[in-house]
Amino acid sequence: MSEEASSPALPERPIGRAIRHGARLKCPNCGIGPLYRGYLKSVEYCASCTEELYHHRADDAPPYFTILIVGHIIMPGILLVEKALKPDLWIHAAIWIPLTIILSLSILPVTKGALIGLQWALRMHGYDPNFVEDIYPTAQNG
Repeated sequence: MSEEASSPALPERPIGRAIRHGARLKCPNCGIGPLYRGYLKSVEYCASCTEELYHHRADDAPPYFTILIVGHIIMPGILLVEKALKPDLWIHAAIWIPLTIILSLSILPVTKGALIGLQWALRMHGYDPNFVEDIYPTAQNG
């Protein structure tokens, strides 16, 4: 008997809705409870629906996507301003460095929340009740 046949059917988790809830910094399940208790520190359980949220493994993906998004916003802006106005380098630095920092810090929690929502919807890591992760495998005696 296959493992899929023996496990009970799990309710559907719409991916788009979960990503939107996460991007709004809310629980991917209910969309009401807060996703973070700090700037990037996620809560362990949703305060509204008690969904477990500590399973996520965001790792380096949110900074990667943040750099990708911010780079696609900043670089065309730099090129357009340079071509149209040809300002001094100190003006570029005065405009683009703070804007890059502000955009990065504001987009990072959103991308992390969206990634947590995606992981929740796809039942990745510990979000699948049928998945048992053996964190500390036992040594096999031979």
